[in-house]
Amino acid sequence: MIRSILLTSAAFGCAAAANAQFAYENAEKDVSDDVAACLQARGLSADASSPFCPEKTNRVLATITTYGDRSPEAAGAISILDAETIANISADHPAEILNTLPGVNIHTNSGQEHLLAIRSPVLTGGAGQGSFLILENGVPTRSPAFGNVNSLLEPHHETAEAIEVVRGPGSAKYGSNAVHGLVNVILADPSGEPLRQINASYGSLGRYKTDRIFDQGYLGRASASVQKDVGWRDNTDVLQIKGSGVAETVFAGWNVTAWGSGSYLEQETADFIQGPDAYEDRDLAKANDDPLAFRDAWSARGAIRLERDFAGGTLTLTPFARTQEMEFRQHFLPYRGFEKNGHTAIGVMSRYDRVVSDTLTWRIGGDVDLATGYLRETQPEPFGFFPGDSRFPVGIHYDYDVDTIVGAIWGEADIALSERLTLLTGLRGEAHAYDYTTDAPVGINGRFNVPADRTDDFSFVTPKVGLVYKASDDISLYANYARGSRAPQASDLYRLQSQQGTAEAEVETLDSFEIGARGTLADGNLVFDLAAYTADKDNFFFRDSDGLNVTDGSTRHQGIELAALWQISDKFVFNGNVSWSGQTYTFNRIVGNGSEVIRDGNEIDTAPEWLANASFTWLASDAFTLSISTDYVGEYFTNPANTEDYPGHLVGNVRASYDVSKSLETFLIVRNITDETYADRADFAFGNERYFPGEPLNVTFGIRKQLN
Repeated sequence: MIRSILLTSAAFGCAAAANAQFAYENAEKDVSDDVAACLQARGLSADASSPFCPEKTNRVLATITTYGDRSPEAAGAISILDAETIANISADHPAEILNTLPGVNIHTNSGQEHLLAIRSPVLTGGAGQGSFLILENGVPTRSPAFGNVNSLLEPHHETAEAIEVVRGPGSAKYGSNAVHGLVNVILADPSGEPLRQINASYGSLGRYKTDRIFDQGYLGRASASVQKDVGWRDNTDVLQIKGSGVAETVFAGWNVTAWGSGSYLEQETADFIQGPDAYEDRDLAKANDDPLAFRDAWSARGAIRLERDFAGGTLTLTPFARTQEMEFRQHFLPYRGFEKNGHTAIGVMSRYDRVVSDTLTWRIGGDVDLATGYLRETQPEPFGFFPGDSRFPVGIHYDYDVDTIVGAIWGEADIALSERLTLLTGLRGEAHAYDYTTDAPVGINGRFNVPADRTDDFSFVTPKVGLVYKASDDISLYANYARGSRAPQASDLYRLQSQQGTAEAEVETLDSFEIGARGTLADGNLVFDLAAYTADKDNFFFRDSDGLNVTDGSTRHQGIELAALWQISDKFVFNGNVSWSGQTYTFNRIVGNGSEVIRDGNEIDTAPEWLANASFTWLASDAFTLSISTDYVGEYFTNPANTEDYPGHLVGNVRASYDVSKSLETFLIVRNITDETYADRADFAFGNERYFPGEPLNVTFGIRKQLN
């Protein structure tokens, strides 16, 4: 098992370095053949003595079909995590695995809560909901207007075949919300051979996890994951259940792939701890001053991918449906109201691919998404900052429904200008229509403003153009321009405060320019991926500390990212990445709260300059492997005025695995091995330093057992 982990990790390192998205179509070849071909193409050893040898795998991996560009090389930065890497890390939280990628910085809150950052600061509110596109098998997990800052709660990543992360704006085909980046969780297809497997682990913090995988060969594959956590902080129990299934067949000339997935979350939620460097106090870190806080959520999704040859090309139709609901106490707000939201949608994604010649490939497509959603917010108890404060009235704050229609058309072309130079272009046009109705009384209610019934619409165009130059058999260079855009979230438009104007939000755009190099060095033993980018965002929409809409905010994002995989010898492998970014405000916003004043040139809060991750793996024998890893988050400001900061942290982890037999693997994970006191999230609000503390030293023991 360990050998296969390194094999597939190395193969996807090849893919990441080349920005390739493997398309192992219809299981005509064993995955190990494709991996060997990848390794040999990049100069890595695939002989019987190599730690990357396909013959040493003891599990038949499912074939992988990616639902993205399918280009052998793309002009942009894409990271890929494969099934064995996902299993090896055995993440208790999606941040644990995604934060191993360059440019990614996910802050964990309480339980499964989190906030995303991909080449960006950690964003909250509508920006946090709408700036990152989350997909499952290439289909968005939510409709564009109904995002979720905790968006990784829903995809079944625990048993996924792969996770793709596009760093920077998504290509023209992805559309709204792929502004700073996207995450595509790829569910495992049937492998072609029957497989029953169970993974189980228990940790010293009282966390139990199990995955069950049922693969019926070519008929279908299903998996389920359960995590039960008593919580290391007071009153923070978590129960999370996820399931997914994929089936493939051929019907009336169509290749058919159908899948479904769902999630259920029930958690008691801890609040921020407050005070100067509060995270350093272990007793305070375990405390929870809001024991009534909770988050309950469920979601379900399904889609059918129909593909066939048509008129000299390939036609693909993907009808889909999704639904979700979430209810929680707003522990992060002083009045701690209750919110319930949800949405249901149906739609179809279509595309037509045609290889015209050796020098030209083009693709066109169209998407339709019809959704209806709602939001209810209530405050059951009186609250005020001072006697007689009437800004936070008891009762209903918002009670609205929104129907949305989204339509888009897009096209792309890959043109070989020479044997070494390829031009990649794309253009997408998209239109959004909103129909809003409210059951809450219209007008000002304390601090809250309820708009009257209304309709709104938005449209935008997102282009891309890139060049890929094959400098040699081992190294490729690329340059890329791409625009990411998002229509406003429903909450941007209709969840207003007393001083906010109605329908002030506009389409937010980010224009990104990127150059990069990828390939192999040192006779193919070193695989690398280097990228540098600069991006400017306009119409950055958020709510300032005075409760007013900022509709014309602007920011600049610049950075350099380096990822590398080095096969030092048959026994030792190094894998790591480092990212530097400079992220600044490029406008002025003067407000009454001095800590929230924004000035042109200020660093954006929660945007560390430096991020790094490194792991060193020792293959001690065919059965035993030991890996040491570190995660580094640099210093960052916690408020826009740049008067408060968090010093950053370095956390070490150890993972060991032993193959008891061909069908049984045991593993041990030690997290935070130095028992560092640190903050998963640092913030400054309402005049206070606020933190979600990181977990103390903890140990997890687990097994992976094949039952057939």
